[in-house]
Amino acid sequence: MTAPAAPRPARYVPHVMGMPVSLALRGRHTTDAPARAAWAEALAVLREADRVFSTYRPDSVVSRLGRGELDERDCPPEVHEVLAIAEATRRDSDGAFDVRRDGRLDPSGVVKGWAVERAAAPLRALPDTDFCLSAGGDLTCRTLRPDDAPWRVGVEDPRDPRRLVALVPVRTGAVATSGAAHRGAHVVDARTGLPPTGLGSVTVVAPSLTDADVDATAAYALGPDAARWLAARGRTGLVVGDDGVTTVVG
Repeated sequence: MTAPAAPRPARYVPHVMGMPVSLALRGRHTTDAPARAAWAEALAVLREADRVFSTYRPDSVVSRLGRGELDERDCPPEVHEVLAIAEATRRDSDGAFDVRRDGRLDPSGVVKGWAVERAAAPLRALPDTDFCLSAGGDLTCRTLRPDDAPWRVGVEDPRDPRRLVALVPVRTGAVATSGAAHRGAHVVDARTGLPPTGLGSVTVVAPSLTDADVDATAAYALGPDAARWLAARGRTGLVVGDDGVTTVVG
């Protein structure tokens, strides 16, 4: 007799913070009231992050701070937290990563991973339930039972996003990728103001999506130094050159 197939995860896919956000739940709570309540709470966290940090909303806290209408001392605690992460990463990357450039404040390189990591908190409170929460391709996930299958995370080929260059099994942790395949040259080396050369993408696997996201972005900004920098930080990751050559870190 063969064992019954594991039930397919329940999936939810709304649009929040200007990007698709998807959730997969498997286990005890997938479509019931506790699952729906936890998902609603997670979405509320993301919407609040958008209200505070969006650079596209003129009324956001960050927009007002950038225009000088607010003093940093008067901003909510989450702004101080995000700017502290940004400053630490600026120092650690020798200035390649910087949310302040050309007189403009844009903490987007920190906010997405940080916000999704916070949004996962109500999902972690669901007993006997695994989850995978993904936003714009970056994700955080949990697997509780050691005999359950890990989540399988595909790493796109930056030269052809229809193909994968790697498939990463993740039980509990986070994966983030930075590159120019989908959004163009939006990441630059803040020291030069120019996009990095020689790189297609950088993917980082870490316990926290806050760390994975900011380190993937900083490493990508560093260009040819990406793999060395990630290795020095003890990170696990994959660096894909613009010629398709891959370098495994960690």
